[in-house]
Amino acid sequence: MTKFYRSRREKKIAGLCGGLAEMLDVDPTVVRLGVIFTCFITGVVPVVITYLFAWWIVPYRPVV
Repeated sequence: MTKFYRSRREKKIAGLCGGLAEMLDVDPTVVRLGVIFTCFITGVVPVVITYLFAWWIVPYRPVV
């Protein structure tokens, strides 16, 4: 099982979407569009609160 890290390379705000894209081996733009779509479907507040909480909890990928 792979561990979820924030990306240091594919980073727009906090690197969460880039880290998820690296973990799933997909384009980061697809993940970002998915987050925006989810934001419109569920409402802005739940997605923003989840993103901020994940930003606080998820560590950066260790430098090797």
